[in-house]
Amino acid sequence: MGALGASQGGALTVACAALEPRIKRAAPVYPFLSDYQRVWLMDQAKDAYQELQEFFRHSDPTHHNERAVFEKLGYIDIQHLAGGVRAEVLWGMGLMDTICPPSSQFAAYNKLSSPKSLQIYPDFSHENLPGFADQSFQFMLGL
Repeated sequence: MGALGASQGGALTVACAALEPRIKRAAPVYPFLSDYQRVWLMDQAKDAYQELQEFFRHSDPTHHNERAVFEKLGYIDIQHLAGGVRAEVLWGMGLMDTICPPSSQFAAYNKLSSPKSLQIYPDFSHENLPGFADQSFQFMLGL
């Protein structure tokens, strides 16, 4: 069995590969939901992470509970699931991605202990990564 997906689908790819041992190959593309606190500290809580800013503005405007909020978000942060992935991983990343910043993706990628490879697209953001879909499908043919 294999799993692949981009953005939130990339996050689900990592989560499923961590939780389902029958998944033998995984190909996440710029996965979302990784290292929330890093995204916040980088002042990138916009677009896909806009809800963080909205939450604090409406529910905790003085950030009194900030630590507890990020601790709770840790339960669904894929960086904390990545160490459980046993599948071989092919990861796609655009270095100009401001929606899922590369540093937040590396938080998960670096915790993978299974065989892994990273395809970096230096000039691309949160968009189609040319040739990566074909590369992913070729990778999945190895199942």
